[in-house]
Amino acid sequence: MQYFLPQNRKGKYPLLMWHGGGLTGVTYESTPDGREGWLNIFIRKGWDVYNSDAVERGRSGFAPPDVWNSEPNFLTKANPFERFRIGQGAGSWNADPAQAKVNAGSQFPVEAYDNFTKQIVPRWTTTDDAIVAAYTALVDKVCPCVLLFHSQAGGFGFTVAQARPDKIKAIVAVEPAVAGDKAQAGKLKNIPTLVVYGDYIPLDSRWPKMRQIGLDYADAMRASGGNVDVVNLPEVGIKGNSHMLMMDRNNGQIADLIQKWLGDKGLVE
Repeated sequence: MQYFLPQNRKGKYPLLMWHGGGLTGVTYESTPDGREGWLNIFIRKGWDVYNSDAVERGRSGFAPPDVWNSEPNFLTKANPFERFRIGQGAGSWNADPAQAKVNAGSQFPVEAYDNFTKQIVPRWTTTDDAIVAAYTALVDKVCPCVLLFHSQAGGFGFTVAQARPDKIKAIVAVEPAVAGDKAQAGKLKNIPTLVVYGDYIPLDSRWPKMRQIGLDYADAMRASGGNVDVVNLPEVGIKGNSHMLMMDRNNGQIADLIQKWLGDKGLVE
């Protein structure tokens, strides 16, 4: 965990950033082409920011082989290009950048894709319970707070919020690939929630189903009296975003959208 406490604090609560699968907290530190990431952007907006590496990821370190009852998974260089809607799906990656098939109008800094792949780390499929336990301990230590999580961390974030609803003041779910238990969604009815999705989803083979998981969970929250706002960025005029919204060229514009929403919910001084 790394945390930064700005002198001129404006966010009423700490902002916790949780990364996605095969990635680490570096997701939020910068962009592949060297611009400021959401970590710095939200510090500048006046938030206490806590940025973590989940269990067995990055700076949290690998456990000895006998700790996890499985082998780690390794992403190929082509995998995120094709799965994160940078390229045009399966077969769009090519080691020759001139031959790669990038989504038209993409905001991802494709010329720096090699830098992005250096952030990828191995991941296990048997560590979810340990990750949830660690994040729950973090929430118990530093919250009340706002949770901002991405992709795989949707499962962790919603699950921890269900377990500690009194400690979570708002949720920002950035393209959650996993959600919580719909039967327990009512526990989040008093937590304002923003769910943000990028571009090209209808063109992808996997993402329409994954987005539906998030939409179904949002519906379950609403059915219990919860307040959930879903923003599909192309529908509000923000186009060209990959799955890695916080790294795309317009990451500042999306951070502004999130900041405005947090302000509208009374969470900014």
